[in-house]
Amino acid sequence: MIRPALAIVAATGALALVGAAPALAHDDGGHHHGRGGVVFVQTNEPSGNKIDVFDRGGDGRLSLAGTYPTGGLGGIASPGTESDHLASQGSLALADGKTLIAVNAGSDTVSSFRVHGDRLQLRSIVSSGGQFPNSVAVHDGLVYVLNAGGTGTVQGFWLRGSRLVPIAGSARSLGLANGDPPDFLTAPGEVGFTPDGSKLLVTTKASTSSIDVFAVGHDGRLSATPVVNPSATPVPFAFTFGSGRLVAGEAGTSSVTTYAVAAGGTLSDPRSASDGQTALCWILRVGNVYFVSNTGSSDLSSFTVDSSGTPALLQAIAATTNPGPIDLATSGGYLYAATGINGTVDEFAVNSDGTLAPIGTVTGLPPGLEGIAAS
Repeated sequence: MIRPALAIVAATGALALVGAAPALAHDDGGHHHGRGGVVFVQTNEPSGNKIDVFDRGGDGRLSLAGTYPTGGLGGIASPGTESDHLASQGSLALADGKTLIAVNAGSDTVSSFRVHGDRLQLRSIVSSGGQFPNSVAVHDGLVYVLNAGGTGTVQGFWLRGSRLVPIAGSARSLGLANGDPPDFLTAPGEVGFTPDGSKLLVTTKASTSSIDVFAVGHDGRLSATPVVNPSATPVPFAFTFGSGRLVAGEAGTSSVTTYAVAAGGTLSDPRSASDGQTALCWILRVGNVYFVSNTGSSDLSSFTVDSSGTPALLQAIAATTNPGPIDLATSGGYLYAATGINGTVDEFAVNSDGTLAPIGTVTGLPPGLEGIAAS
């Protein structure tokens, strides 16, 4: 997410800052290893955003199958962070294995592709409805894009044959006070639906250290204003779901926190555990294990969540990575960690006990890449 010096600010000084100033992650339920998956990586280059498509071999290693321009530009959050240029999770989303959606933060647009195995066909490029789009949520053909710049907005779209069609009157403001591009620490971090699609959640990171929850109507539009829920620990960044609860990564104390989500959008009964690392930001569930990227520590940690919703640290250092791990994806029992400083994807096998075994690294990608999705 951030340079080492800034990572320390996020992890150890965020309390002071917040006091002055908050593919859903894909879940692969098994640990079976096999052939046939595809991994998509967004290059996020300011000169021209692209999607690199990789075939997953039977041993989990990735091989480049093609590169596809999005028709837009990548972006860099202020003040030009080394590892986390978009300051978000979910900037690349795969919808039902058929449509890939990518943000173009530098040109305020969103692109959609039809997926044909390991080939992509560009189907639409549309305005994001705001400034600096950095995250995408999808549920049953309904898409919401998070725009991190300015006041922060979410804008709705319908998917029609892999094309994005804007929903009139769907834009909602988060009421923030960011620039364009936004500061990486105060930009909102992720937009995502609850599993049943009835609510849309947004993390605001250090802007307000809150998790905003909108109700989703049958017409795809949101409630006029969200329920604003203070996070249990500072700087809520990314999230997924499990054990019937919201499971969030919160960077300020490098913690995983779970919450009960009430019908009205209120979050309650927070339960937290820290990994003792620096700047826990991204989170991905693989079966019953939750893996997180600690971008300031250049490693991954693992957690479990019991039936009551209490998180427990499984391994403080489940694996070391190349500098600045950010987005995570899983395919066929393998875990892939993008790293933004060197421009790599580290490859791991996920063992049946939840431990990780390194199997290789994809190199040659541009520094500042952000966004990874997999089938």
